[in-house]
Amino acid sequence: MAISRPPVRLAVLGAGSVAQVVHLPILTRMRGVEVVAVADRDAHTARTIASRFAIPTVSTEAEQVLTDDVDGVVVCTPSNRHEEQVRAALRAGKFVLCEKPLALTADGVARIMDEEGAQGRLMVAMNQRYRPDTTALHQFVSGGELGDVYYLKTGWLNRYRPKGRTWRERKSTAGGGAFMDLGLQMLDLALWTLGYPKPERVSAHMHSTAGSEVEDSAALVLRLEGDRLINLDCTWNLLARKDRQYLHVMGTAGSASLSPLAVYKDMPAGLVEVTPPVQASRENAFTASYRNELQAFVELVRGDRTVGAPGEHLVLMRLVEAAYRSAAERREVAL
Repeated sequence: MAISRPPVRLAVLGAGSVAQVVHLPILTRMRGVEVVAVADRDAHTARTIASRFAIPTVSTEAEQVLTDDVDGVVVCTPSNRHEEQVRAALRAGKFVLCEKPLALTADGVARIMDEEGAQGRLMVAMNQRYRPDTTALHQFVSGGELGDVYYLKTGWLNRYRPKGRTWRERKSTAGGGAFMDLGLQMLDLALWTLGYPKPERVSAHMHSTAGSEVEDSAALVLRLEGDRLINLDCTWNLLARKDRQYLHVMGTAGSASLSPLAVYKDMPAGLVEVTPPVQASRENAFTASYRNELQAFVELVRGDRTVGAPGEHLVLMRLVEAAYRSAAERREVAL
């Protein structure tokens, strides 16, 4: 006989687009989960979203929903609020899933990691890691099936930038533009695919349109320990018919790419395609990645999985800061 467990009770901080499009539609339909509170500084938005998803508690202050009725918190607010809200939630004894970036600076990430609970109760929402195709590719690389992987090229090229002078276009609230929004995710995915080797040197170029506070395009070359290299491109201003997102890996015994996922190995009989079947789904890779990520967080809250402190995000943010410095000073920066 199955033992019934109490539901995982979650609060969502921030009722903006990512909460409306992704987190709340998934969480409010997930078995064993109750979204019991939502907080947003815009009272009208908070009430509207709470009504749409039948959420009983509404607040304009994040701290007011960190009550005993809440087990975990999903942070979806603008990036400049992440550090303060994550630290408050950890101090309140909550499990925390925070949208990227964890903080606007590496020092901010370090302060979060000093909080009790950062080891074991904190996840950073890097949903690209939870796509079925990236998970399969990671297994090929980590298992050594492609040999010594020495080169990775990745990019996320979008046709349109955020509209309406949103918080994403202000340096004070977002920390940067297309590189912080898109490049950060692909850089993390690239490093995670390679096992997060130690960065050594970075050279970056960034382009901004007239009057903009942040960059709309960025390109960087990152040299890693072991004579490995990552090449990354990102933009909010691709003049093409459709967006592009890609990742290519080259190794001494094979290569791989996505999307779509394709894997080739050098075998005694010659070059052989060994692309694994990825389970078909009605959802696109974007939605599936968030569903898998949120399921992982729910399992963490239930005690069915464990996590360590987000040390990789500290490495990532130090690298991001070095990339911005490289672009500003027009030189390669040692790490």
